[in-house]
Amino acid sequence: MARIPLAWLQLSHEKLRLLAALAGITFAVMLMMLQLGFAAALLDSAVLVYGHLNADLFLVNPNFEYILQMKAFPRQRLYQTLAVEGVEVASPVYISLATWKHPVDLKETALLVTGFDPESKAFVAPDLEENLRLIRQTDVVLFDAASHPKFGPVADLLRQNQQIVTELNRRRVRVAGLFRLGIGFAAIGNVLTSEQNFLRIFPNQPQSTINLGLIRLKPGADQDRIQQQLKALLPDDVLVMTREEFMNTEKGFWNTVSPIGFIFGMGVFLGFIVGSIIVYQILYTDVSDHLSEYATLKAIGYRDGYLFSIVFKEALLLSVFGYIPGLAISAGLYQLTRDNTGLPIGMTTERAVMVFVFTVVMCCASGALAMRRLRSADPAEIF
Repeated sequence: MARIPLAWLQLSHEKLRLLAALAGITFAVMLMMLQLGFAAALLDSAVLVYGHLNADLFLVNPNFEYILQMKAFPRQRLYQTLAVEGVEVASPVYISLATWKHPVDLKETALLVTGFDPESKAFVAPDLEENLRLIRQTDVVLFDAASHPKFGPVADLLRQNQQIVTELNRRRVRVAGLFRLGIGFAAIGNVLTSEQNFLRIFPNQPQSTINLGLIRLKPGADQDRIQQQLKALLPDDVLVMTREEFMNTEKGFWNTVSPIGFIFGMGVFLGFIVGSIIVYQILYTDVSDHLSEYATLKAIGYRDGYLFSIVFKEALLLSVFGYIPGLAISAGLYQLTRDNTGLPIGMTTERAVMVFVFTVVMCCASGALAMRRLRSADPAEIF
């Protein structure tokens, strides 16, 4: 009997039932994959700008939570960091939302404006280096070619050598070049400009305060040691963060303070429950339909443990055969989403393994519940 694949034979005997079970598990896998993928993509997009900031340490206001709430702190704190051995460059950065006027239909939409000194190389992005010199000019900005189309055909017009003059916060600006960043969770469009132009676009922003301080260290400098020295040196009106701490603070806001984390977590939970119910119904029906065969096995000496192992094997087979198409379809949907929305979504090994574990646990838990039916497989009652 050990050589006879009873689990597979029972599953494959009712082919329509098997297909229904695999479809249900595939759907559950897709639901969990998509919820986890969208959650990760939104969190990654929330820190998209931060990933392009050229710094080892960051100075922020102690009340910092997320990019749209970048409260200012005294500019002099940035210059104080230069007193610490190992600090090479300290650069100010301004970040804020502004109202952008569509250059064609004149509709207004909010986008994210980042201002910095072009000489500081504070921001790195594809196609940016050659255009940095342009934003030294008065009221000149660079536009993110990967922004949402609702901001207008800016990239196409520039490639056609057309001059683009529009408004940012009701101030006339000229788009002189492009760079490529992408759509973020907090903002679906981006503009870069110089520090001086930023202050012109936001006249209420005092030059004595900044939103973010970038600190680059000398090669070979001990980042942890310098961070501790800066914390001891600077007053409590500023925080010193590593890149990881800085990005995790933003992600933590969207994942815990905002409802985003709960919503996507609930989606994963519902996928798990839906899959569990489907697998339970399939296995319970399978056990019920073959109850007399199980009773016969009991009558000739097979113990409950052997019968339970058959159901467990069925559950494992269902989890594997349902997971594979779910994984493939999810990867395709990730690609479709990335192509149509620009979200940084993609399949990762960690997520694939996590959902596989969820799928196995889901199927085995359902199998354990279905096993209760086996306890009633009494040969004396059935025959």
